[in-house]
Amino acid sequence: MGDARVIPVCCNDPVTTRGSTGRMASIAIYSVKGGVGKTTLAVNLAWCASTLSRRKTLLWDLDAANGSGFLLGVDPKRKHSADSIFADGSDTAKVIQSTAYPGLDLLPADESIRTLDRQLDRLGKKKRIARLTEGLSKAYDRIIFDCPPVLNELSAQIMRAADVVIVPLPPSPLSARALDVVVEEVRGSGKGHPPILPVLTMLDLRRSLHREARDANPTWPIIPLASAVEQCAVERQPVGAFAPRSPAARAIAQLWTAIERKLAQK
Repeated sequence: MGDARVIPVCCNDPVTTRGSTGRMASIAIYSVKGGVGKTTLAVNLAWCASTLSRRKTLLWDLDAANGSGFLLGVDPKRKHSADSIFADGSDTAKVIQSTAYPGLDLLPADESIRTLDRQLDRLGKKKRIARLTEGLSKAYDRIIFDCPPVLNELSAQIMRAADVVIVPLPPSPLSARALDVVVEEVRGSGKGHPPILPVLTMLDLRRSLHREARDANPTWPIIPLASAVEQCAVERQPVGAFAPRSPAARAIAQLWTAIERKLAQK
């Protein structure tokens, strides 16, 4: 895994990225395994970026389930489909929607994303997402990708556009295998591939398997198993908005602070 630049960090040893103070930085939340808290983490980190760091932030949902929009209480517009921005000359402003949180916008997903992989293949442009991201950098300080849990041309293009890849991993042998798959995917994106930050999610230290996972990876950030995180889907809000003093909100804020500290370094 060393060649794929998996980052051994904790919140006191922040993640290394290719970002710097003077430019936009993009962060991909990615897993090939469903049910790991990927979308919830993406939404909460985007909220931290806009609210805690006061960065103009775009959460780009590329998962057809449109979970990010649901968790933010944003109902997608039907006039323009999510895949329309990938055609030449398309205007992303027609698809981007504001949220209830100052400084946080959403580029929502819909069912059209399911065929986006074929559309990208047909266009034959291997850096289409990177080009769109570059254009969006004029309006945003941070772009956070909520990635689809698949391995295809779409995921490969996201890897080329990202400055860092965050991989949520609930403590289980299957999650460890999922990390190996992500490492291989990121490595395949080229010599300049982004570094990877694994994050232990849904950690319950009452369980021996979870304690073993934490002890085996002591430098990985931790998001605890908590009812507040589960309530995000009920409240349709980031946990920091409705339960700011909860352990989960503090853990997510610490993770974001660690990321921002390194993004500020040249």
